[in-house]
Amino acid sequence: MSISGKSGSIDQQLTSLATAAARQLATTTKSAPQMQGISSRWLLKLLPWVHVNGVYRVNRRLSYAVGDGRVEFTNTGAKIQVIPQELCELPLLRGYEDIEVLTALANRFVQREYKPGEVITERGKEADHIALIAHGKINKIGAGKYGDETVLAVLADGDHYSYQALLETQDYWTFTAKAVTACTVLTLQQNVFEEVVAQYPSLKKHIEDFKALSAKKQDTTGEAAIEISAGHSGEPVLPGTFVDYETSPREYELSVAQTVLQIHTRVADLFNEPMNQTEQQLRLTIEALKERQEHELINNHEFGLLHNADLKQRIHTRSGPPTPDDMDELLATVWREPTFFLAHPRAIAAFGQECSRLGIYPQSVEVNGNHVPAWRGVPIFPCNKIPVSETRTTSILLMRAGEKNQGVIGLHHAGIPDEVEPSLNVRFMGINEKAIISYLVSLYYSAAVLVPDALGVLESVEIGRAHE
Repeated sequence: MSISGKSGSIDQQLTSLATAAARQLATTTKSAPQMQGISSRWLLKLLPWVHVNGVYRVNRRLSYAVGDGRVEFTNTGAKIQVIPQELCELPLLRGYEDIEVLTALANRFVQREYKPGEVITERGKEADHIALIAHGKINKIGAGKYGDETVLAVLADGDHYSYQALLETQDYWTFTAKAVTACTVLTLQQNVFEEVVAQYPSLKKHIEDFKALSAKKQDTTGEAAIEISAGHSGEPVLPGTFVDYETSPREYELSVAQTVLQIHTRVADLFNEPMNQTEQQLRLTIEALKERQEHELINNHEFGLLHNADLKQRIHTRSGPPTPDDMDELLATVWREPTFFLAHPRAIAAFGQECSRLGIYPQSVEVNGNHVPAWRGVPIFPCNKIPVSETRTTSILLMRAGEKNQGVIGLHHAGIPDEVEPSLNVRFMGINEKAIISYLVSLYYSAAVLVPDALGVLESVEIGRAHE
């Protein structure tokens, strides 16, 4: 045969059958359908799963401590205002529902701007206002054991301090608040607050009830105290006590992820060799449902771990990137038998870069035959479902897992009809007039945090930040 090219023609005579022609009579070896979206799904593997008959109720001891909430804001240009209803996130206003009064309070907050390094409140001076942090990062600095300064906490967007200033007179700041970045802070003076309280009797009664609640005996965790006598001698009268429970415990209903898989009968009948089309369609559909399940366990606003972590269990990075100091502080929030960290792969890489920069080389641990990075012996597992914001910040979770450990657990219902895996079933829905076979694929799940200190979150984790 003759083959022509740009540089001329070359005569080439084939002496055997070409591969292109031979393939017409051959059977190729095929792979099973591949899916890029399949991840390791470590959270689903690591969570202990508890069987639930419809609803899972978390009974806890009665707690008198009112948790600190985070406040949200609106802005018109550079002017920022607190949303009136969001003031109910402040402990002293929790449960107060008079919108008119809340609006009156919100309108009296004054916006102030601070530069990095500027002192917002100074230790030892009169505490006469409450501060809401609309934007920026602030260090709470107090005195160490030997008189040196130490960072007590890091506050950021939505945090606040200190509502106690509105309840007391002639009190003083016990810490210094210093801006780490440029900050926008809304403040409400004590005398202005007292004027509003005097105008509205319902607010005055609410504040009095809050003071009475705060005066009740509670232990260090905020739960109703159990009276115990110890270290006594002789025959003193022993205290009587009982363990009180929450009257309205939280209940978790199983959530569901569902889809209808459709397959034409012609495909199911004629194109099942060498691979069964229905089985492959179901396999990839189930993989997609499990990916969505892990996403919901992290991000769902009702039961997702990012939204159900107690606000006292959420901390911020001190400098931006995740450092060994930040991870140690996160370990301090879940100090009882922490099971594992969960972080976005980019956050794990950022932590590794910080360790390398400091000359620290964390050891890995073996989990089910896999070597994973660890910190202080606690494994760090990747999870691409943890969101990364447009500002390249993310979160790192640390949890204690297991029902016996009062930790984080997954919820499911094993033994449902047409089950193919625990809490996952495939139900035949019939064939329509277009010869389409339909299967309903359902996956039931939820998650619960049994006690607040079972879950900690390191927030404002910067990734890909270059050091000067």
